[in-house]
Amino acid sequence: MAAQVDPEWWSSGLWNGRPISEFLRRRDITAVFHFLHARGVSYGRIATLVGVSPNRAAEIAKGVRQVTAYEVLERIAAGLNIPRPAMGLGRDEDIVVPRDPDRLAVEGGADRSPAGAAARVEVSNLVRLRLGLDEALAAASVAPRQLELIEQAAGEHMRVYPSASPQIMLSLLAADCREVQALSLRRQPAAVQSRLSGVAALLATMCADALMRLGDVAEARRWYGTAIHAADDSGEARFRVLVRAQAAMLPYYFGDPTQTVALADAALAVTSNASSPGALAAAGRARALARIGAIEQARSAIDQARRLFDQAGDEDTDVAFRFPAKRLLFYLSGAYTWLGDTVEAYRVQDEALRLYGAAPAVPIDVALIALDRSMCLAQDRRATEAALTARDAVADLPETQRTEIILTRATDVATAIPGKNGRGEVASLTDYLRACRERARSLGTTAALGP
Repeated sequence: MAAQVDPEWWSSGLWNGRPISEFLRRRDITAVFHFLHARGVSYGRIATLVGVSPNRAAEIAKGVRQVTAYEVLERIAAGLNIPRPAMGLGRDEDIVVPRDPDRLAVEGGADRSPAGAAARVEVSNLVRLRLGLDEALAAASVAPRQLELIEQAAGEHMRVYPSASPQIMLSLLAADCREVQALSLRRQPAAVQSRLSGVAALLATMCADALMRLGDVAEARRWYGTAIHAADDSGEARFRVLVRAQAAMLPYYFGDPTQTVALADAALAVTSNASSPGALAAAGRARALARIGAIEQARSAIDQARRLFDQAGDEDTDVAFRFPAKRLLFYLSGAYTWLGDTVEAYRVQDEALRLYGAAPAVPIDVALIALDRSMCLAQDRRATEAALTARDAVADLPETQRTEIILTRATDVATAIPGKNGRGEVASLTDYLRACRERARSLGTTAALGP
């Protein structure tokens, strides 16, 4: 049975030899959490009671994260049965009404006239208004360290995202999405809100991308919409370009590639400055144009992507949403494959795989490059090699990464192999992909993002 919080502790308890009430007055939530933990209340239970994630509760207990937001302090007081006055959270009866010396009567030291009573009411209302405004401003402020921690958490998610399974990432992202949501619901200073919206854009884009990998197209589309909204709210051109370029991937893999072209055009229209997100958008546009058969436009878009990359491409990195040379080559692999230029496609694929290395940190990119190669082999009527390469591309992935985006692309390979060639290998590939889908369903393909 979960340990309960005894309200009497707050009036009679001691912490480090001093009354816990002293720590409550200072709003020292770290001491409060330690006080409860010493009485058998787990940090997980505390987190549940006050409505924060276990990770946040642990950070507060360690003193890494400070609690200053009025709304959070109120939630802590309510969840832990702490009397509001003990934390200086105030009630109407706690308000002290200033007294104007010019209005004081000699008798009893107070002005008891009707005019005096009206003045007292007016001043009382003004005091309440001022206190309410102070509370609203306090609730709106985010401590600099808290904002830095949120941004660091998003950065860590971007570091591990490329190698983690989408199911795990959705679980990790959910807690930070909820925290940013709670802070964004309150009025924030413009500079703070801009940073919060930028973090929201990155978190939402990772959620959308994970859902896309799992094949949940409708929900991925909604999350990309949220990411675009957040990016626009941030006022940062790099976020506005990035999320649109990333959103363009969804119709390329699960829809109409002409929509990819439109989204990439929208990304490129946001800013005239060369940037790595702009190079990503141009490369995605080239790949989609090639897929719909717009050959001259696709080749022009390839040149644009190379030019933008030369001007502003990223150094080698495996962090999500960055655009180093190996990712440019990954996109160009798709473009040349759809153009039917298998000689150039093989060359680009070899160079890309060399840069990703023998133990790639981004296994899904390598798998998709291998599936591009399978398509090229099918075009060159090397049916057996095409089927075996596609199967190996899927089998080499960790089981949790054999998601719908991979299985759909491998199915495209099986469909592209001419009917009279490699029938046995195609049947074997099709059976293997069917087994992978059944296994994915048994493992569960999505993770809850709700509370």
